Amino acid sequence: MNFYQQLGLLTLVFLLTANLLVAQKQVTSMSLEDAISFAQAETATIKEARINLADAEQQIIERRAFGLPQLNANVNYQRYLEIPVQPLPQQFDIFGPIGRPLLGVADDVGRENFSDATNQSLDILNSILNIPAGDGVSFFLKNNFTAAINLDAMLFDGSYFVGLQAAKEYRNYVQVDYANKMRQVKNQVVDAYLPVLFIQENIELLDKNIDNLEKLFFETKELYKAGFAEQLDIDRQELSLANLATQRENLKRQKENAMTALKFSMSFPMNEALVIEDDLEEMVAMLSSEYMVGQYNYTQRPEYQVATSGIELNELNVKSSRSGYLPSLRAFGVYQQSYQGNSFSEGFWAPASFVGLSLNVPIFDGLDKEAKIQRAKLQLELAEVQRQELGRAIDLEVSTSRKTYESSLEQYKSQKRNLELAQRIYDTTQIKYREGVGSSLEVTQAEQSLYSTQSNYIQALYDLIVSKMNVEKALGK
Repeated sequence: MNFYQQLGLLTLVFLLTANLLVAQKQVTSMSLEDAISFAQAETATIKEARINLADAEQQIIERRAFGLPQLNANVNYQRYLEIPVQPLPQQFDIFGPIGRPLLGVADDVGRENFSDATNQSLDILNSILNIPAGDGVSFFLKNNFTAAINLDAMLFDGSYFVGLQAAKEYRNYVQVDYANKMRQVKNQVVDAYLPVLFIQENIELLDKNIDNLEKLFFETKELYKAGFAEQLDIDRQELSLANLATQRENLKRQKENAMTALKFSMSFPMNEALVIEDDLEEMVAMLSSEYMVGQYNYTQRPEYQVATSGIELNELNVKSSRSGYLPSLRAFGVYQQSYQGNSFSEGFWAPASFVGLSLNVPIFDGLDKEAKIQRAKLQLELAEVQRQELGRAIDLEVSTSRKTYESSLEQYKSQKRNLELAQRIYDTTQIKYREGVGSSLEVTQAEQSLYSTQSNYIQALYDLIVSKMNVEKALGK
């Protein structure tokens, strides 16, 4: 082998090893608790619930900000391309009936009371303003610049405090809804996980039976060669093996479909391998009967908490609608600097500032607020009826699930005894057959009885676990 052949072989080995390592990394093994934790971290339902919870927190901040003082600054610049003029209805004489009040002098005060300099200035002003009728005078300059700071504060608004309380209650509602979503995802994973486990247990049982039957089939062929068995014995066992193999293939396809459903419920990547770890026997051994009897609390059900939060929100909606009849009072203040001039070098600055109060008193709105109050009351009544109906449904669910669990427990105990009995019969029949005092027909009958009892036992295991999970769901565990 030359150098290039050795290099090619090493490259091939490296690629195969890398692919094997990647394949190994993609295989994930999970218990039921692991699957639930994965789903509660990855499903879109939970992610949306977390986003809604964060949004509810921001709504509280947004609502609180409405009642805090608001400070704003604004700047405005305006330049007249054509300066507007104000038309005058008559010739404007500074010493006429319109001009004299502007000078602050009475009608009986003559010009002789002013100094020469003042009279000269008044003459110049009068010559400018003594405009014929139909012309106009301008009171504007080309450049106008204003910078202002505005302060606005709410002093009283009845709807504000109710709205802030409603925002906090909505946050509580979203938190309860988040817990409800977590529980729903958990139940979805449980409902998808258990069928996979059930099918897997049946496959493992079939593998065990196939292995035992293959050993017996080999022994039967050896007895046939020695003349101690018939061809009919071989045919029966061969048929049994074929039937078990067919059942296994069917279960294998069912498991693939069930695994796909489980991955979907978990938001697990479909192209990655998933292996489940739990065992039905171990899960049954861990079952507790502490929830099977006694009183229970409705508030342990997240959906009942959601309904209660909905009622509280509707109560706040009624209060908010009533607060519309209350007056609102706001305070405001403004400070500004204004510049005016035909150029930026020959203008002047004019400061201004003021404060004030604004009171709004609702008087009549065409019964709009009254209609809103009545609608809010109707929504509150509807929410209370829905919660009452939910409580009745919970009562029925708890009662039914507990009775189903008791029945499943009795069925499980019965099938466990039957399995022990069927196993003893099968073992005894095999011993008799090997010793030559039993027939192959007895073996086949005992074998079919054992397989049927095993299947019933696995089903009883599954039903017991499901019924126990249903009780916990009904109690909100």
